[in-house]
Amino acid sequence: MIGLQSSAPLAGHIRMQFDKLSEFGDVQGTKVSENNPIRVFVTHTFAETIDYLRVFEFLEAKDNFFYLNVSKPENVPTSGGLDAIKEELIVQIKESEAVIVLVTLYEEKPDLVKFQLDVAEANELPVIAIRAFGGKESPAELVERANEHIEWNDREMVNALKRQARLEDTSRWDVIDFP
Repeated sequence: MIGLQSSAPLAGHIRMQFDKLSEFGDVQGTKVSENNPIRVFVTHTFAETIDYLRVFEFLEAKDNFFYLNVSKPENVPTSGGLDAIKEELIVQIKESEAVIVLVTLYEEKPDLVKFQLDVAEANELPVIAIRAFGGKESPAELVERANEHIEWNDREMVNALKRQARLEDTSRWDVIDFP
């Protein structure tokens, strides 16, 4: 654990993730597997938007990548108002290992998404922001708060989740066959 005791921000993130993984048992087996999926929370406002659903389409497109969706937009509190909504979001976010933020949702409902970011930061969870389609710039505040800012690409999503949630080295080579 020599490299984990540095005061640098990255070392702090590594230490925090190591501690979280320790809570779930053997840290040696932290690689993503069917028995050990990454628990993912995707920002939502208690509705399954097109971009929300698209995240899971992209994740499903990758072979041998296992995740558990802990975001539950269908769990809309029926009473209690904004406080009940915030409490439900806290419960969902606390179950995750990483939070994916949809830039489009941030632009539509900034206050609720900022709250979700605050909860993620309070629970020391890594945040991955996915850019909006069409080359539109992401808000600077969101980019600053995210650990990674990625494109809509299944490989980038999976690699970001592995790096941020499990501290896995995701460097790999593509093999191109020439006829």
